[in-house]
Amino acid sequence: MPLGRRQRVATVGAAAVATALSLAACSSSSSSSTPASSGSSSATSSASSSSSAALSGTLNGSGSTLQQTYQEAAISAFKTVQSGMTVNYGAGGSGKGRTDLASGVVNYAASDSPIPASELSTFNGKTVLYFPDVIAPVTVSYNLSGLSKPLQLSAPVIASIFQAKITTWNNSAIAADNPGVSLPSTPITIAVRSDSSGTTQNFTQFLVDATGDGWTLGTSSTIKWPSTARAGSGNGGVASIIKSTAGAVGYVDYSDAKASGLTFASIKNEAGDYVAPSVAGASAAASQVTVKPNLTFSAIWAPGASSYPISAQSYVLVYETQPNANDEAMLKAWVGYLIGDGQKLLTGLGFAPLPSSIDSMATAQLSKIGM
Repeated sequence: MPLGRRQRVATVGAAAVATALSLAACSSSSSSSTPASSGSSSATSSASSSSSAALSGTLNGSGSTLQQTYQEAAISAFKTVQSGMTVNYGAGGSGKGRTDLASGVVNYAASDSPIPASELSTFNGKTVLYFPDVIAPVTVSYNLSGLSKPLQLSAPVIASIFQAKITTWNNSAIAADNPGVSLPSTPITIAVRSDSSGTTQNFTQFLVDATGDGWTLGTSSTIKWPSTARAGSGNGGVASIIKSTAGAVGYVDYSDAKASGLTFASIKNEAGDYVAPSVAGASAAASQVTVKPNLTFSAIWAPGASSYPISAQSYVLVYETQPNANDEAMLKAWVGYLIGDGQKLLTGLGFAPLPSSIDSMATAQLSKIGM
């Protein structure tokens, strides 16, 4: 188990699961409660009704490491709602989740980005439904001691760091973002993902949107990084590299970064303000998005003075057509929980819940899951 994940379990997991079980117990006793996260009573009622009947069986999911903490807490809480159901989740990265769903290995996938065009053929023409369930700040975390205050970084500087054009911390461009801060000459070690990752996709999309031609490595779930980069598996793997390497910098979701005790920079947003990663900043970004008909959207580089500019969104992916009535019912119950009462768990885990308008659209789409 990577260091970041072990620390998460120690510092966040126990309290989160205990809170989850308490919340789920309350929610299972009443189907009319409104999720504090989404503010949508209709969404909660629909999601609760979809899981009211007693169900039995097993659902398997895989994918996003960004979602892992939420999946684990929600699975524990969901047991009080559907005691006869077993939900298993394996976090191997968004790309693995999509591959597993396309191969029929799992019932659902979690991905921080939509299916790329290069993968569409692997789904053999089947319709995949997207259910957004998590909004997550992605930090630029670093290991640099002796600073008088946390760093501020603009997108062009971040792009130059991750393209190995800036190689020491006392570079003049970093100094320009941090007036009055004495910066050491420590060499920079770039920490990146080794697996196919939605966090990578969102981080590089931020660099494309915010710098244009200033970022030349493209945006994808896998990137050909500079040869000097060190790669780790999952958000926890990148967090571990940063924590153990003086001068390291990498992109890690806020929940993992906090659980690992990392220091992270404030990032200059589209409005020109430096904003630290936070649940509130991710919520502000999510409130500005335009949602496509398939319920995908991007909270990256959203307008607004309080918007955190690297706010990622994550989805649960399921096939529209299920092989039998029991799988259909179980998926409606589980996904309904993730976008319904499960949203109450997110803030305490370091994620932002869905805006009520998106939550309502996702809940309405549950009816599309059928045979």
